[in-house]
Amino acid sequence: MHQTPRRIVVGGDHAGFPLKGPIVARLREWGHDVTDVGTHSDEPVDFPDIADQVCQQVRAGEADRGIMVCGTGVGASIAANKYPGIRAALCHDSYSAHQAVEHDDVNVLCLGGQIIGDRLAFELLAAFLGAEHSDEPHFRRRVAKLADLERRFAGSDG
Repeated sequence: MHQTPRRIVVGGDHAGFPLKGPIVARLREWGHDVTDVGTHSDEPVDFPDIADQVCQQVRAGEADRGIMVCGTGVGASIAANKYPGIRAALCHDSYSAHQAVEHDDVNVLCLGGQIIGDRLAFELLAAFLGAEHSDEPHFRRRVAKLADLERRFAGSDG
């Protein structure tokens, strides 16, 4: 894998646990500095608790990007997108995994451990980690508008 090594935080709930292990191993094989925040078994755990650990590390600059794995990836995506500065995307195809970073500056990739297998997960990781946010003004403008929405609705009920 010809990518710049990154600091990556990986987390998953019990439904994502079987896929999380191979993901962590492959990322380390590729030379990335990986922090695995759990879960470390198939005992039930709530995905918002794992999302908190992943997103706090990304927000604090302790990780460059985050990976979350739950059953479908939907819950992980919902939880992660509650955090200011986090742009999480559920991706099950490599085009979206790359495009999400290039166009939308996504910093957390969410995957469905009950939806995809190891091989596709590795392709998605390569696409996600190999992408950089575009310098094109229209993409930068749109991401700035997302940040404006976060500020505008922070602490409000709508």
